[in-house]
Amino acid sequence: MNRLTLRLPETLHQQLVNLAQGEGISLNQYIVYALTRQVISAYTVQTISKENIEKQQENFNHLLAQLGKADAEEIETVLSKREIVELEPELTPDTINCLKEKIKNQK
Repeated sequence: MNRLTLRLPETLHQQLVNLAQGEGISLNQYIVYALTRQVISAYTVQTISKENIEKQQENFNHLLAQLGKADAEEIETVLSKREIVELEPELTPDTINCLKEKIKNQK
């Protein structure tokens, strides 16, 4: 653990004390929590401009156009060459249904 000494305006210090007391934790714990939340949000939330979204959509559509289409015979050929693997024992029908339900609920 590292130690950091801060000089805070009295009003900010009192607001932090009040918030920590409201959460039932120490001032130190509250400050660590608040800083952690801020750092994580800086890494996980990124806005994308409308122009960037449109460019990505354009690139995606261009890629799809380049891929073309496969006829039924080509699809069968590719599928016949794929590797067949054994399912993990933990992957029971109940587990699969549970995962499907979670995915459905997130949409």
